[in-house]
Amino acid sequence: MNAPCLILDIGGVLEYTPRTGWPERWERLLELPPHAIDERLRDVWQAGAIGGITEPEVREQVAARLHLGPAQVEAFMADLWEEYLGTPNEELIAHVRGLRGRARLGILSNSFVGAREREVPLYRFDELVEHIVYSHEIGTGKPDPRAYEITCAELGVSPVDCLFIDDHAPNVQAARAVGMQAHLFEDNAPAIARIARHLGDGDGDVR
Repeated sequence: MNAPCLILDIGGVLEYTPRTGWPERWERLLELPPHAIDERLRDVWQAGAIGGITEPEVREQVAARLHLGPAQVEAFMADLWEEYLGTPNEELIAHVRGLRGRARLGILSNSFVGAREREVPLYRFDELVEHIVYSHEIGTGKPDPRAYEITCAELGVSPVDCLFIDDHAPNVQAARAVGMQAHLFEDNAPAIARIARHLGDGDGDVR
């Protein structure tokens, strides 16, 4: 029997990332209409999510499209990263840490250029799991089947041996479509119970 595998999302699962309202604050400061920031920077956000742009290029585009000076750009990006990084889900992280040696462990995250350089030093996810797969580093993200396939290949596992946990239903459905078991994260207790069932520690639904 192959070793069981657990693959987790970061934002909304291993991190709590509630909306902080930073775009709205900047729109008020810059006297822009609602949603103007996302409209002006949508292609930048999309490129950053799949590694199609560098961090310096992101800053250049933010400055040019919002007419910001250097200090304003740094403040703008600091607000972006504050929301992105959120706060750690300590309970779930502690539980996953206790699974080392019992299961293959990985992360698959829809990310943004610069995420590894900030997230790993802050939360030590590199010590929590064997492989972290960021969308901006592989050029594609969930729910693209390739993202799941690349993650399994990095871990050297078959999808059928994996339980994938994510807080977005389309990503969970896509994981199931490539042969994984999957769980829609809503709270720690059901997720931890689902992990236990995957590892053979309890009974119940194996969806």
